[in-house]
This record gives sequence, structure tokens and C-alpha cells, in this order.
Amino acid sequence: MSTTTTTNPTLAAGPWMVDPAHSEVGFTVRHLGMSKVRGRFNEFEGAVTIADDLATSSLTVSVNLASVDTNNADRDGHLQTGDFFDVETQPQMTFRSTSVSDDALMGDITIKGITRPVQFDLEFHGVTVDHYAATRAGFSATGQISRSDFGIDFNAPFGLDGVLLSDKINIELEIQLVPQQ
Repeated sequence: MSTTTTTNPTLAAGPWMVDPAHSEVGFTVRHLGMSKVRGRFNEFEGAVTIADDLATSSLTVSVNLASVDTNNADRDGHLQTGDFFDVETQPQMTFRSTSVSDDALMGDITIKGITRPVQFDLEFHGVTVDHYAATRAGFSATGQISRSDFGIDFNAPFGLDGVLLSDKINIELEIQLVPQQ
């Protein structure tokens, strides 16, 4: 295994792909008003076009909703039903950017056939060349949606805040990009 060093690689304009082996699409939701339940989606793909003018860069992502993983098989199975994602008829969640800046990513997210705008706080971690001479770029993004905006309104009266599950879902992305070949 050889080590490659470079001097100050940059985020080059052009097509990039999300590296799913080094990325994560995660979420948290309050349960009983007391604690957060964390989950992730294990199958997703994304394409990014970095433009010379960052504002005209674009991102598209598709997430396989059946790949939901909350570390509880029964809960994952329930999330796949019509009470939540309805993966039989709506197997994908998609995101398409509408605007990009140094610290924000805006776009449209579609869940269960319903599209709503969302804004993510964006943090760029830089570009590096790994020990296999592959260029990689890293980003983190966080945002919040209301699941009821997407017709996901399953709930039960219970807990400290009066409901079983919070309506607010926090989305947490850790994304590593590689240039498209």
C-alpha cells in the first residue's frame, strides 16, 4: 500500500458521486418526549455536479426506504408499512437541490409522493487524496422536517409531551464524494 500526498487539493468543478460506503443518511425522532430514537437508511445513491459558480451546483439523491435501520427489526418493519413510509407503493425518498451556498443546501424532498422544500445547514470538511490516490470531498448537513407534511401522521396519545412520537424529524447527513468516472 502506497501513500500519496498532495498539496492543497480543491473541490473541482464537474460530476461527483456519493460514496455510500463512507456516507450516512440518518435521522432522529423524539420518543415519548423523553429520548431520541436514531435510525439510518442503508441503501442510497446520489450524484452531485459542482459548478464553477457554487450557487448553480446541484445534487440529487435517492433513498431506498425499505433499507431503514433503527436497530430494531420490529420497528423497522412497522416503519415500512402504510402507517409510515408505505414502501410497497412508495419505495423511494428523493431529494433534488434547488440552491447551494457555502453554508446551506436547499431543495425539494419527496416522501410518499408528497414534495416539500427543506433547508439543510451545510458544512464543507475539505478535499483530500487518499492512500489509493482517490480524491475525496467531505460534507455534513443537518435539517428538520415535519413528518405530517408528508402524510406520515401515525401517533398515539402518550408520554411526557402527550404523543408517542414527535412530528419533527431531524435529518443528519455525513457525505463523502468521489469524482464520477
